[in-house]
Amino acid sequence: MALVCFLTCCPFVSAVTGAAQTEPTAQPTTKDFVLEGTVHGAENRSYVQVPFSVPAGTERVTITFTYTGKEQHTALDLGLLDSAGLRCWSGGNKSTLTVGLMDATPSCLPGAIPSGTWNVLIGVPNIRAGVESHYSIHVYLSRTGAVAAEPPILREPLRTGPAWFRGDLHMHTAHSDGQCPSQTGKMVPCPVFFTVDAAARRGLDFIAITDHNASSQYDAMRELQPYFDKVLLIPGREITTFEGHINFLGSTDFIDFRLDGSTVPDMNTLLRSAARVGAITSINHALAPSGEICMGCGWTPSTPVDMHLLTGVEAVNGGSEQYGLSDIPFWNKELNRGCRLAGIGGSDNHRPMQPLDQIGSIGSPTTVVYATELSTPAILDGIRAGHVFIDVAGTRDRILEVTAHAGSRSVNAGDQLDAPPGEAVEFEAHVLAAAGGTLHWIEDGNDITPSSGTAMSAADVTQSLSWTSDGGRHWFRAQAAGPDGKLWLIGNPIYINWGQCE
Repeated sequence: MALVCFLTCCPFVSAVTGAAQTEPTAQPTTKDFVLEGTVHGAENRSYVQVPFSVPAGTERVTITFTYTGKEQHTALDLGLLDSAGLRCWSGGNKSTLTVGLMDATPSCLPGAIPSGTWNVLIGVPNIRAGVESHYSIHVYLSRTGAVAAEPPILREPLRTGPAWFRGDLHMHTAHSDGQCPSQTGKMVPCPVFFTVDAAARRGLDFIAITDHNASSQYDAMRELQPYFDKVLLIPGREITTFEGHINFLGSTDFIDFRLDGSTVPDMNTLLRSAARVGAITSINHALAPSGEICMGCGWTPSTPVDMHLLTGVEAVNGGSEQYGLSDIPFWNKELNRGCRLAGIGGSDNHRPMQPLDQIGSIGSPTTVVYATELSTPAILDGIRAGHVFIDVAGTRDRILEVTAHAGSRSVNAGDQLDAPPGEAVEFEAHVLAAAGGTLHWIEDGNDITPSSGTAMSAADVTQSLSWTSDGGRHWFRAQAAGPDGKLWLIGNPIYINWGQCE
């Protein structure tokens, strides 16, 4: 929700290189086909079954249904039978049904997808004598829970066109330890609705509900998404282990979290499992205390972790921020090792009814992603590319866009620029709605601007940094702070002469 002129007049320069984690190739929808037929007047007040075969290994069945004759008062109801019995009955109020392992259209049951013969169940409450109604059923059979591989009808964007989109990537509901007061004032597990409603009131464009090791929240999200048609609901999970917590985004597939040396041998095995099912992963609150004070909260893997398997790091955690803790030093350290990790933020909210102006409320901090559209695949692609900044205060209008220019080449935050020794590089930061603050340039983790920073006296400023390449590996990012020194905006790095993670 940047200023309108910025979003419509200032197109983002495309990325030059990929992100740290190679984007997993999601298995395609294995099969889609069309079933067609005719319902006759003689079939009034009956039920018609249209069979189709579901192979073993299918994880989602999706159908769309259209028919003719409505102008003659023909009414056809829609249901779905799996090989064991009734799976959906929507009557005539829906034309699309989806049934997955973890979620389903309201009026349908999620759960295991048995192989064998399924039937589309067409109820015929009314068709006049002598009338024919032609129906068309598009069937999609998916073998993965990756959102990027869902049928197009299930992943239509909420908004089209490129823009900066604002969201929160870390929050909890009744499906783990999210709580809110009941009607009588008791603290009880808090329904998913209140989290999504708070995000809508905050003006967020997307959220990821990341309950601890749970996937039951996906069914509630499937129900709520049509109503909250301005807030994209990204399936997520906080994979909670004894050796650290990991955000898992973009797939409803289950991966085992039991990192005990045998069920899941090590962290690398867990991260590879996430990549195989089409998810991206990031480390949550890496420098949080661990042990009895916060069991498994800090990043304490018992064996070396291949950081290439991760997409990002939660550089700002709303829960940690309440206690004056920062995970930026961990992020800086990994960047200095050559690990290309997107810095993101998450409120880690467990109390969706708390006032929205408090630290750790939903959207505090806000992760702002430049994406081609408001859809789960596009938002995740933006994070993979590092086209992200963190709005620590969770405003609705602050923007930080960073570019670098060398010769005729131009890249954005998150991208790589190769610059031989002696070549001049010009960095530029465009900042909106941060008047009264100061801009700071960070090189390899060190603030290279004056200790007071560079003042920003207007609501729309552009400031530059000139640098001459020494041919070595470096990273640069910009950040803005308020008059009290508290960070307002944190940009992602531009990577210079990048190599491999050590």
